[in-house]
Amino acid sequence: MDLTDGVAVVTGGASGLGLACVRQLVERNVPTTIVDLPTSDGRNIADSLGGLVRFCPADVTAPDAVAAAVDEACQHGPLRAVIHCAGRGGTVRVVERDGQPGSLELFSELVHVNLVGTFNVLRIAAARMAANEPVGGERGVCVLTASVAAWEGQIGQIPYASAKAGVVGMTLVAARDLASKLIRVATIAPGVFDTPILARFGDEIRDKLAASVPHPSRLGRPEEFAALAMHILANPMINGETIRLDGAVRMGAR
Repeated sequence: MDLTDGVAVVTGGASGLGLACVRQLVERNVPTTIVDLPTSDGRNIADSLGGLVRFCPADVTAPDAVAAAVDEACQHGPLRAVIHCAGRGGTVRVVERDGQPGSLELFSELVHVNLVGTFNVLRIAAARMAANEPVGGERGVCVLTASVAAWEGQIGQIPYASAKAGVVGMTLVAARDLASKLIRVATIAPGVFDTPILARFGDEIRDKLAASVPHPSRLGRPEEFAALAMHILANPMINGETIRLDGAVRMGAR
């Protein structure tokens, strides 16, 4: 995708994987809109990165807020790239340790954020992209984020794993659906990455996770995720595919 005259939207762009993508887009002189929660550090980050970056607060599950953020981005050029990194984790077991059924409320909330939120961003962004003039045979690219938990969810990850498996299942169907509109869709499924979520854990847990990765035996770096996202944007033959980015890790049950 030629981004010379286009703009990009990065959800979850105020931290972690999303912020790394924002930084790499800025390096390529692409005007970029960060879409993140009002409580995030998005505004300060946008200010620190200069005039190419804007912040639009929105919950990715809120149709009106996402549409407003995308429309704001489109004020500065045709929307050519969306990188959807927003999501959240949480723990639910089928039967909790006290013998009670797992929380249906939390299960529904996590699936809503991680799966419904993904479709909400995808549908709104793709509708705007479909109105673009093609450049080099393309109108736009959407990069989604799944997880290796889509295949190897660990105990307690049932809502997160279910939602991320849904994103994997969505990818090829969306790519086929949008092919007639010259819009590509691909997904990255990261393994164990050094993000603010992992920063909450102690060194012992982080070191154990790093050691579980065959090669390189360390946590993934956000800039490595961003580098793959940039390659997907640039490579017109990557479409309908979910790419694992995990150092060959295969997660155990716990």
